[in-house]
Amino acid sequence: MSNPYDRIRSELEKAEQAAPADSLPHWRNIIDEASRVLDEQLAKAVVDDEISIRAAGASAGLTENAVGPRLARTALLAPYARPDGRVTAEDVRRARYDKASGQSQAAPVPPQPMRFKPRRQS
Repeated sequence: MSNPYDRIRSELEKAEQAAPADSLPHWRNIIDEASRVLDEQLAKAVVDDEISIRAAGASAGLTENAVGPRLARTALLAPYARPDGRVTAEDVRRARYDKASGQSQAAPVPPQPMRFKPRRQS
């Protein structure tokens, strides 16, 4: 299943049918997938629709400082990310220029979101 919306729908269905404790992993998957979709839409908004990082963040209910790291995890803007794992307005301008001129940067593999890992299995 490659469509993120189908994956979210599938997980919602599983969560709906599961007992509360058993539904928790499904809710985590829903949140993770929705977060990835939001990040990709933020990237498209700042590059394709040419809105500012601040405006995109405000529309998504995020602060301007929260948007840069999210953009750095997207396929569209990961090649423009800085070593600190952020994308700035200058990086977005470069991505827009490259898109307009038909150039593209090779996309590195974006890092996976951080997850809590318990120390013990008990």
